[in-house]
Amino acid sequence: MSESEIRVILADDHTILRDGLCALLAGLADIQVVGQAADGLEVVQLVRELQPDVVVMDIAMPHLNGLEATRRIRSECPRCQVLILSQYEDAGCVLEALEAGASGYLLKRAAGAELADSIRAIRQGGVVLHPAAARVVVDAYLQGQEARQRDAYEQLTEREREVLILVAEGYTNQQIADMLHVSPKTVDRHRTSLMTKLDLHDRTEVVRFAIRRKLIEP
Repeated sequence: MSESEIRVILADDHTILRDGLCALLAGLADIQVVGQAADGLEVVQLVRELQPDVVVMDIAMPHLNGLEATRRIRSECPRCQVLILSQYEDAGCVLEALEAGASGYLLKRAAGAELADSIRAIRQGGVVLHPAAARVVVDAYLQGQEARQRDAYEQLTEREREVLILVAEGYTNQQIADMLHVSPKTVDRHRTSLMTKLDLHDRTEVVRFAIRRKLIEP
């Protein structure tokens, strides 16, 4: 076996699927299937014995599911990367897999053409997500970000909310100071404080936030 070959273990409780994946990878010069497992406990043990580079892992397996097996593998053998290959595309499964330490998430119905390239990518330290799984991750992030910002907005002072709207409407610090009868330095302090609380980094983000909150008209 060449040192450049990626050593792979296939873990799925369906023999037909494992055989199909093995056939799919057969003949590739840079990928070698070194073991197969039918359940979560077996794959954890095989990883200990064989020290593979990548595990291609199903989620629904007997004795120990793929998510818990992933956690154990990543804890015991950090250099081994895990690529989840599942029929599930709901947010809970995708996010839990990534939290467990998986470096990729592919759907079984679309994995054929992508499998080898995905194995290569995560071996090089990349993260691979099927478009449907990527959409789930992005949506969850945005929803979480909006929830955090909603909570943070409630913590703004009345004056910070005034400054937020005026900044979003395009007024300068001097103009806002004149309207509120305070110094430009005070305006800048409120502006910095509200942007920090809302995790906003420039005026463009302030405008977008204000539009989403319907504080100003687009």
